This record gives sequence, structure tokens and C-alpha cells, in this order.
Amino acid sequence: MLNRPQDVYLLPRRLQAARVHDHFYSCWQEKAALIQKEEDTMSSTSPIVTKSDGSGDASPSSGSRCDAQQAVQLLSVLHAAFGLRYYSLGLLKLAGSLLGFSGPLLLNLLVSFMESHQEPLSHGVLYALGLFAGSFLGALLRNQFSYEVNKVMLTVRAAVISAIYRKALRVSGSSLAGFTMGEIVNFMSTDTDRLVNFCVSFHEVWSLPFQFAITLYLLYQQVGVAFLGGLALALLLVPVNKVIANRIMENNKEMLKHKDTRVKLMTEFLCGMRVIKFYTWEQHFSARINVCRAKELQKLRAIKYLDAVCVYLWAALPVVVSIVIFITYVLLGHQLTATKVFTALALVGMLILPLNNFPWVLNGILDAKVSLDRIQCFLELSDQDLHAYYTTDGPTDPSSALEMRHSTFSWSPAREESTRQHLSRGTLQIFIQDLAVAKGALVGVVGKVGCGKSSLLAAITGELNRFGGQVYVSDLERGFGLATQEPWIQFTTVRENILFGRDYDARLYHEVLEGCALSDDLNILPAGDQTEVGENGVTLSGGQKARIALARAVYQEKEIYLLDDPLAAVDADVANHLMQKCILGVLKHKTRILCTHRTEFLEKADTLLLMDNGRIVKTGTPSEILPLVEATPKVNENKRRQNKVPAEQGQEEDMEIEAEELGQANCLLQREEEKKEGAVAFQVYRAYWLAVGSCLALSVFFSLLLMQASGNVSVWWLSHWISNLPQTANISTRPLSASVPSPQLLLFSLAGLVSRIQVLGTAPVHPNSTLDVNFYLMVYGGIAGANSVFTILRAFLFAYGTIRAATVIHSRLLQRVMKRYYRCTSRELKRLYSLTLSPIYTHFSETLTGLSTIRATRATDRFEAENQLRLEQNQRCLFATNTAMQWLDIRLQMIGVAVVTAIAGIAIIQHQRQLGNPGLVGLALSYALSVTNLLSGLISSFTQTETMMVSVERAEEYSTDIPIEPQEQLVQVAPDWPSQGHVEFQQVVLTYRPGLPNALDGVTFTIYPGEKVGIVGRTGSGKSTIFLALFRMVELRGGRILLDNVDSRSVGLESLRSKLAIIPQDPFLFSGTIRENLDPLGRHTDFDLYQVLEQCHLQTVITQMGGLDSELGERGKSLSVGQRQLVCLARALLTQAKVLCIDEATASVDQKTDQLLQQTIRQRFADKTVLTIAHRLNTILDSDRVLVMHGGKVAELDSPAVLSKREDSLFQQLLISGQQ
Repeated sequence: MLNRPQDVYLLPRRLQAARVHDHFYSCWQEKAALIQKEEDTMSSTSPIVTKSDGSGDASPSSGSRCDAQQAVQLLSVLHAAFGLRYYSLGLLKLAGSLLGFSGPLLLNLLVSFMESHQEPLSHGVLYALGLFAGSFLGALLRNQFSYEVNKVMLTVRAAVISAIYRKALRVSGSSLAGFTMGEIVNFMSTDTDRLVNFCVSFHEVWSLPFQFAITLYLLYQQVGVAFLGGLALALLLVPVNKVIANRIMENNKEMLKHKDTRVKLMTEFLCGMRVIKFYTWEQHFSARINVCRAKELQKLRAIKYLDAVCVYLWAALPVVVSIVIFITYVLLGHQLTATKVFTALALVGMLILPLNNFPWVLNGILDAKVSLDRIQCFLELSDQDLHAYYTTDGPTDPSSALEMRHSTFSWSPAREESTRQHLSRGTLQIFIQDLAVAKGALVGVVGKVGCGKSSLLAAITGELNRFGGQVYVSDLERGFGLATQEPWIQFTTVRENILFGRDYDARLYHEVLEGCALSDDLNILPAGDQTEVGENGVTLSGGQKARIALARAVYQEKEIYLLDDPLAAVDADVANHLMQKCILGVLKHKTRILCTHRTEFLEKADTLLLMDNGRIVKTGTPSEILPLVEATPKVNENKRRQNKVPAEQGQEEDMEIEAEELGQANCLLQREEEKKEGAVAFQVYRAYWLAVGSCLALSVFFSLLLMQASGNVSVWWLSHWISNLPQTANISTRPLSASVPSPQLLLFSLAGLVSRIQVLGTAPVHPNSTLDVNFYLMVYGGIAGANSVFTILRAFLFAYGTIRAATVIHSRLLQRVMKRYYRCTSRELKRLYSLTLSPIYTHFSETLTGLSTIRATRATDRFEAENQLRLEQNQRCLFATNTAMQWLDIRLQMIGVAVVTAIAGIAIIQHQRQLGNPGLVGLALSYALSVTNLLSGLISSFTQTETMMVSVERAEEYSTDIPIEPQEQLVQVAPDWPSQGHVEFQQVVLTYRPGLPNALDGVTFTIYPGEKVGIVGRTGSGKSTIFLALFRMVELRGGRILLDNVDSRSVGLESLRSKLAIIPQDPFLFSGTIRENLDPLGRHTDFDLYQVLEQCHLQTVITQMGGLDSELGERGKSLSVGQRQLVCLARALLTQAKVLCIDEATASVDQKTDQLLQQTIRQRFADKTVLTIAHRLNTILDSDRVLVMHGGKVAELDSPAVLSKREDSLFQQLLISGQQ
């Protein structure tokens, strides 16, 4: 059984990814060397301009320097690497095409052998054998051709994907900024596929005109000048086809744009599902998605209807062309014979294919050209050139690990500096006058939100562009140990994440785990350090992610460590532990640069740098600098700052739940998707049928039948006409029974049944009078006209049906997603996502996210090798699929060959017995010759249908099998409810899933109107769960929650959530303007918006970016992490709700700002009920009461003053542990 990709055959040596890549890369090097040579000869006449930003060359060969104008062309390299083999396949194609013509020619000879009674029998046998040999060899050659082309396609795909991946690892950070991640992943998926499909199109380009010419010549041989009539008609349609094809392409481009926007929106929507539910923004978002979807559908409609016209032309053309030819032929005064008619029919059939395919082939080539240009453009970006970036001269002081002199750094390249003003990242420049860091020192970097701390670290690792000055780093080859502010976690086990490609060393590993306080966490996880963490570490809490990323950096044993706020996401005692055991412990002999807002830990630092607006304002010892940034004097009895984090605890809670859920389901998160085995279930087809609508589906079906039948009848009518013609001439030699088809032949004539009925009705035979011809022609024309009508009917009904189904299924899916429980949603999605994006793309997007870490730790080669392994696996599966298809294809074609041979044999036997009817033999053979093509078409249609149905199956499964939130509303509440803000929990019991321990276990408490209550407790004690219960994100198992004495269960979800306000942990911003982010429903005036921005200290930043209508970029990437949290806070300040829940959301904010914010909250919400989950106890010391949670129960509830004096209180223990 094939259960894993590993079970599939190994690739032939020539196709293995590593070999392909090496071969391709050596060709690339040769081209680069050639260009270099030309440039050198040129430069003897004109001086080369080397760019001052030292961005190196545009090709992956990072040694040579070449001007961007003269970059290596991808196409020429592909040509050099795989050209010879590919072009030689043309010979196979040629032979196959020529053998295709043997059919009609031998058909001609066989039928004329049937008509004449003078030819010897041996001729007939020869013709039959010829038919067999021609169709047999033709099938073999065509099959072999497509197999070989498939192999070339695989090599090209491997080469291009490797090249893109290689480039992505080496390109400079600033040039990457111009692309979103989706776009870059698209280069690897869509664009590469289009480029690869060029391999098929290219051989078609020369073979189609060639086939066309030969066919025309043969037609001319058959019917003389009459073929011009049909040709004129066919040629008229070529420009029409071209125009339609162009329109389809334009619409397709537009549609893809809308689709990208929709997918991007949808992704954001799903990532921020929790927040969207808290704020009840589902309507707003689904409206936005529907607007995109409507635009997309409009283009889809245009494409489908144009397509329908194409299909119509394609299907009706053979009939119309043949009618025109025969009518012209008869009107010119010739006599039709069976030989002529059926050879002509077979030839017209061959003529149609090239005519119709040509526009599509051209479009395929144009598509490939566009994609090639896009990839080329990406490959020409400037590389990160470390040799040019860092100076090679030694340091001025031998004990320095790092020196910067008079340097300016920027996120954007020099030439774009002027154009990129709108991005706040783009405008921030870093000026370092003079900075030297001694080996083994601990340097702290402090400063307010957005002052350039992270950018300074990026400047050290070489991710920024340097203008002037010098940067010296000792031991450059070894790289840095880097822990970024938003921790980057790979989709693999915890252990793999920490080892990061190094060998396992038990002593060091345990030392690192201990230093990073991970030992306890690993005990919670279902499989210890072998637990799989999801994509981007979804199953971990913020604090765990930060610590794993830190552990990874420490395990690499580098000389220089750059730590970007690893303390932000953990609570006080953990932060203390990290500082003592890790930064001052395991790393004590290394050079460490630590950016942080938690200044209380910086007293042990050797030097501090105070940054503001991209410059180092002051350098000095902690005692000089700390007073400048301290928010509160040291006297505060509660040690200056208890704690600095939101992310940890609430997420920890989620974490524990997830951990248990996972433990039950399977300790490996990467549960391979339930690949539903076997065929797609009947249910799925039924669902699709219903989505189309039964009436419509039936009418599509009937129009299809009528179209096929009318086509066959028209051909049969011809054969009938012919059988009745020549009887005047040789009535003597042929018994009259000839006009009634013999029973054996009826087997082969598709229209046999019809013919039996009609032939009996025909009048006795007349001489071939004009009256007769006119009658036959009219009937023939009529049938053909009917066929035409049915065809167009079918085409349009078809298009309408598919569009309708697409609309129905999409809107149903969207509706369900909206109403899902947030937990189900997030989990399911990860499943769907990991499946659709095959491992290559997942790995690629993961690499892009962690690019700075991968480069800083110098792991690029390992990642490249890993990408090759994944590519290899993927190619193995693809190769196996293609080969299996070819295997089946050749067997089906053989069935066709057998049918043709059998008909020819029977015809000869009949001829010997004087029974043969040449008309019907010709009819049967012309159908049989097309059977081979039909059969191989059938297979591909069938497999394609199955694949397409899988998407329907998944959409169906997603929109039917999973529970949705209760939608009913039992009580109408007053518009100003809850007017007091009285909250009461009565014996609340809640579990996240049946079979898990209760997360809340009989919680009872009352909060009075206008009270300020802090909620504290250790990780996993149920703090965040209280909020989830209040907002009904998870339904209660027992007890009830009253708001102003109304049971929250009886209120509709939307009215409940819209009446409560929350500042959640994770700052969720979506792409759009700042105004949309603050106030998506557009309820507030600009004045209000500016006022809250002012209160959140964002006014200046936003004005710099260009006011409320400036774009935020995907997930708000143009703001620093701290600024994003401030925007989320501003959102909450706008609400008029009586009850506000704060899941303390100011982790990445410096202390001064944070204190001012606390003040703002107190002023704005003076008369409202405020619940705060606190991780930094001093933020809630002035609240009215404190609720201490422990193990899902209320442990204590009283004023902070009383609790801190009680000897045995938990609150007091928390205070003490925070002060160590």
C-alpha cells in the first residue's frame, strides 16, 4: 500500500533533484563567467560602474560582480542545461504525427477496395495490416513522447524551484521587502508550473502548423478545390478563437488578482478568528470577502461564457466544415462516393484539432513568458554580499568583538530611499557614529517603542543596507546566535527546533534546557521534547516560543549573541531565571547584545546604549543610563517592575488545553491528514449535483445527449445517402439487401439502432437526380443545424452550472466558518492548510519567515539541502503519477488499435461474401480511428474529475461535519443593556472538550458596577478561561453567568459580544488602512480616532506614516510589535461598553508609555467595570479587589491591601516570587 511518500519508487538517476541542481548550477556558472568575460573586454573601453551599496551581482554566483543590466538569463541557462535532450524529442513528435495520417489514408484505400470488386484480396489484407501497424506504432510513439517530455518537465521544475529557493536564501533583506510572502511562494508554485508547461506547448507550436499543412494537402487530393470552402470557414474562425483566447487571458489575470486579495483576506480572517469573534466583526469581514468574491465571480463568469463559445466552435466546427465541403463538392457537379466522404470526414477531424489548439498553445507560451519574466526579475534582485558589507581590516582594538564606525543603515536601498517614504520601516535610518563592543561583554539596548532597537541588530547581522562607514565583526564565518522579537519556530519536534541541525550532545542539551527554563514545560507536553509543534509553533504559548527560540540560539554555541527582547513574553520569575541561568549563566563568556524594555534586569550589564530615533543617544554604565528610562523610582515597595508580559499566561492556558487535546488525539501534531482512502464518495457527487441544482443538472445532461446524438445522426445520414447513390450503376452486382445494414456491422455503427428504423422507411432507390441531391442536402443541413443549436445550449448550460455550484459552495463555506467555534476553526484550518500546501511550499514559506535567523546562524546550506530532499520526495510522487497515467494510457490506446483492426478484418470478410456496405464500413472506421484519442481523453477527464471532486469533498466536510455556535436568541435585551455593568458567575463549570479536566470548576463571584478587579494566578489556573466563558467562546457545562441579572446564554451571541469590550493578548491587525483597523464598521469620526491615537501615544507615528488612510501592510508589518499592541489598545478605548476585559496587552511597550497607558485606561473607564488579567502585579495593586485563581477555582477575592497582609495568602506568594 502507498501510505507514505517514502513508499514510492526512487527517481531515475538523471531526475534526482541534487543531480539536476548541480548540473543546472554549473551551467549557470558558465554563463555567468561568459558574461563576466564580455564585461571585462567591454570595461577596457568603458569603466564599469560598481554599485556603492555593495549589493553584489544579480546571479546566484556570489563571487563575480556583474551589472544588473547584464544578469544571467534563466532561459539561456535552461536551454544550455536541458535543451539538447528536449529538442531531440521533436523527432518522436514528428514520427508520431506522421503516423497519425496513416489512418485516413488507409481508410481511403480500404473503402475504395470495398467499393470496387476488381481488387485482389491480398490488397485488402495489406490495408487492414497497415491500419493495425500505423495505429499501433503511432500510439507507442505518442505515448513515449509524452513520457519523455514529462521527464524533462520534472528536471526543469526541479532546477527552477532549487534556483528560486537558493536565491531566496541569498537575496538581501531590503530587496525582499518589495514582495509579500504570498507572492514569493507563488513564484515557486504557479509561476514555476506555467514555466514548466511551456515544455508541452513548444513542440506543439511547430507540429500543429505542420499537421495542418499535410491535412490540407490530403483533403485537396480527395475533394479537389471544394476543400477551399471548408478551409475558408475554418480560417475565419482562427482570429475569432484568438480574440476569445485573449479575452479569456485578460479576465484570468484579473480574476487571479481578485483571488489573491480574497485569499489574503481570508488568511488574515482565519488567523484573527478569535479577535474577530470577540469584537463581532464577522459581518464586516464576510462583507469584505464577499465583495472580493463577487468581483472574482464576475471574471469567472466572463471566462466560463467565453469558454462556452470556444467549446461551441470546437464541437460544431467539424460538422459545419464537412457540410460546406460536401455541398461545394456536389454543387461543383461531382458525385460523392463512400471513399471520398469518409476519408474527408477523417481528415476534417484531424484538421480541427490544430486549428482549435493553436490559440491555447500560444496563450500557454505567453503565460510562460510572463512567469519567466517574473522569476527572472526575482533572480536579478541584489544578493546579500557579506564581503562587501563587513570590512576585512582588523579592528582598531584587538579585544573588540564588534565595531561600527560612522555608518548609516537603512531598510531600503539607496535609490529607493526617496520613493519609500510611506513605510515607517523604510524611513527609519540608523546612524551609528562609533560603537565598539568588547569580547565577552553584556550590552543592553534600551529606548522607547519604535526607536530602532531591532533595526540595530538587523544592521549587525547584515540584513540592512549600509551606506558608508565600516562594520567589523570578529569570527564572521561562524555567524551569530540570534533570538528575534517574534520568535520563529519550525514545524517539527521541539528537540529538532533546538538542535537546529547540530548533533545531539546530551550534556549541552540539558544545560540549555535548564538555562532556558524549558524542563518543566517539556514535562507538560504530551511527548516531551519529541512533541511536534505546529506551523509557526501554533501549539505553544508565546512564552514557550520565545524560550525555545532562545534555547536554539544558545545551543548553536556562537561567539556573539543578539537577543531581541526574549524576556518580553515570560512572567517575572521565568524572566529572572533566564537572566541568571542563561544570559549570565550558560552564556557568561560570550559577547551578548540584549534589547529589552525590562530594565530591572539590566543592572548587571557592562554597558547600556540608549537609543532614540535610530541614533545611539548615550552610552554608559547601568547606573548612568537606567535613571533616564526608569518609569518608577526604586523605592516602590514592589520592586520596580513585576513583570512585563501578557503573552504568556493566557496563552499558556490555551497551551495546556491544546496539549491535552493533542495528547489524546495523537502526540504528533502533523497527523497526516486523514487521506480518505479509495474513491471519492457518492455523497460528494450528490452534494455537487445539488449545488448545481437538479433541474439545471438534468438539462445539462439532456443537452449533452442531444448534441452527441445529432452529431452521430448527421454522419449516419451521409453514409445512408452514399449507400443509396451508386445503385443505378451496378444494381446487377449487388443485391438490394445492401441498403439494409447487416447485423454484424450494426455492432460498430454508433447510430446503428437509428439506422435500422430509418432505412426500412426509405423509398425504393431513385437515380441520382437533382431533386434527390437537394433532399439529402437539406436533411443533412437540418441535422447539422440542430447539432449546432444543441452544442451551444450545452456549452452555456454547462458554464452556468459550474458558476452556480462555485457560488453556492463558497458562500456556504464562508457562512459556516463565521459561525464556527473559534477553537474548532483554528485547529481544522491548520489541518487543511498543511495539506493543500505541500511540504515544499510549507518549508519555503517557513524559510522566508525565519530568513534572518537562518542566515545569522549560517545555516543556509543545510536548508538548501533540506529543500532538495523535500523536492525529491515530491518529484518522486509526481513521477510515479505521470508514469502510471502513461501506463494506463498506452493500454487504453491498444483497445482502440484492436477495435480498428477488428473492423478492418470484418470488413474484408464481408467483402468476400459480397455483403459489405462501403458507407457503413467507412462510418465505423472513421469512428474507430477516433476511439483511441477518446479513450486516453476519458482517463485524464476521469482522474481530473476525481481530483477536482476532492476539493468539493473537503469543502463539504468542512461545512457540514463540524459543530457551529448556537445562533438562537431567547431574550430581546434593551439597546443600552448592560447599563450598570454588574457581572455575576454562579457555579460555572467549563471544559474545553469532553474527557478533559474542568478548566473552570464551580467558579462563583460577583463584581459590582464600576468596580476594577485584577485577576491573577499561576499558568493554567483558568484566568483566560473566565474571559472565554464571559464571551461564550466556549459554552458552559454547568452554572450560569449573569450580566445585569440577565443570563448570558439567553442573549444572542452577536448582541452579547458587541456589548462587552476586550483587549486580547495577541495584537491582531489586518491589511488595510489604520482607520479600518481601528473602526472597521465606520462608527466614529476622525476627531474621535485621533483622540484615542493621541491617548495611546501613536499620534506622531501615524501622522508620519500619512494619517488615518495610510496602509498597514500584511498583519500590520509596517509597525513595530509594541506599536501594534498600542493600536489594539486604541481600538478598545473607542468602545462604549460598560464591561471591559483587559488581557494585559502591553508586553512590548516601554515602561514610561506603559504607565501613561494605565493612567489613560483609568480615566477613560472610570465609571465602567474593568476586569484585568495581570501578569505584572503592580498594574493591579491599585484595583478595588483581586481575584486569585487556582486550579480552575476561585482561591481568594479581596482588596490587594488585605490580601498582601494575610500570611498564608496565594496573592502574597505571587508578590514575593515576582520580587526575587
